[in-house]
Amino acid sequence: MASTSSSTAPSHPVVFTTQTPYALPSQKFMIPLDWKRYQLSQLINKALDLPKPIPFDFLVHGEILRTSLWEWRAEKGVGEEDTLEIEYFESVMPPQRMSELPHEDWVSSVSCRIPQHFVTASYDGHLRLFDYSQNPVLDIPVHQAPITSVCVAPSPSSDNESRILASSSHDLTACLTRIHVGSEGPSASTVASLHLHTSPLSSISADVSGSHLLTSSWDGLIGVWDTSIPDDHQVPLDRGDDKKKRRKTAPVNIKRKAPIAVLKSHTARVSKALFAAGELAKGKAYSCGFDSTVRTWDVESGVCIDTINVPERPMLDLAQTPDGNILLAASTDRAVSIFDIRVSSLSSSTGIMMHPATPSCIATSESGKQQVVTGAYDGVARLWDLRSTKGAVTSFRVWDGMKVLAVDWVGDVVGIGGEGGMEVWRIDGGS
Repeated sequence: MASTSSSTAPSHPVVFTTQTPYALPSQKFMIPLDWKRYQLSQLINKALDLPKPIPFDFLVHGEILRTSLWEWRAEKGVGEEDTLEIEYFESVMPPQRMSELPHEDWVSSVSCRIPQHFVTASYDGHLRLFDYSQNPVLDIPVHQAPITSVCVAPSPSSDNESRILASSSHDLTACLTRIHVGSEGPSASTVASLHLHTSPLSSISADVSGSHLLTSSWDGLIGVWDTSIPDDHQVPLDRGDDKKKRRKTAPVNIKRKAPIAVLKSHTARVSKALFAAGELAKGKAYSCGFDSTVRTWDVESGVCIDTINVPERPMLDLAQTPDGNILLAASTDRAVSIFDIRVSSLSSSTGIMMHPATPSCIATSESGKQQVVTGAYDGVARLWDLRSTKGAVTSFRVWDGMKVLAVDWVGDVVGIGGEGGMEVWRIDGGS
């Protein structure tokens, strides 16, 4: 058993574990009870003899240690002889604001999925593309009403300079806009409009291949679409609309597409629909809505195969971890519910992240780490660790008196959209 210092404070037996590459030999340490995170991190670095110091955080019984071991032990009523198993992981550095991209109207959705670029969707009906130097690259008028969501569908071809931007709007349509960013200069053209919904659309999302899309709407329906561009219109021009008005706003070269399937089960507006992630997720999708449910779908058959009811908790946004094991749902009761979908009979959340204001959006780390970023109506973005959800790891105020409406996270870059435009932040570290 290793002794750690000449501190006069009583000691407690501890065994350290980690999922990082920085593993200690298996042994028991006697840790002074007045030690906090800093001293524990120093111990790990000294024991490993790391050439460059690495700050670590510590999990004890599923909570990040924020006090001394003495205070933690007193709060939890742990006995003096009980060996503590403490997991350590790399600390997340405080987020840094990198840049801001002002907009004249609210930014409802952002995407960081095009290398070296940001995409924003705004209430003025425009999609905009910026480079990492904050220069505007494209400004595309796509919709006649506020855009609610945008996603990037990778080009099915080998052309890395071409992308499809899929957007949803209050104008009852979704649109596919092809953009090209290459040596010959940027270009954009809207090539298709998607027609199904009779109420404003709330979200649009693509599968990992970029070949299929899901739309959700206030009408309670979810549309399933492919991203192919038809040679002819699949939906008549005057389908339930003012024929003259549609002629003014729908150029002939924008092909009107019909869905390949419609998913019906929600009893109120649907807030978000997305394809399932993970190795075993092929053909599945998830959705959430104002009927306080999270639903699982077999997309091919169009059947809802599972429903999680969370009474009186209207859902605003839905996200999943890259491994497909965890669903996260933001709701109007200021909570983000955590659902472990590996549990066979899932009828309630397996955890909760409480916010001081309504959380509007969620982004998970695509690198498979345990961190999640949420944005809320108080203008604050928060970084959470799914292993310890009692409180946020850190928070960063984006705007005063303005709501955060959208967040996306790729690598160490976090794009945040809302009533104040768009800001770009960097998050380093974590595991």
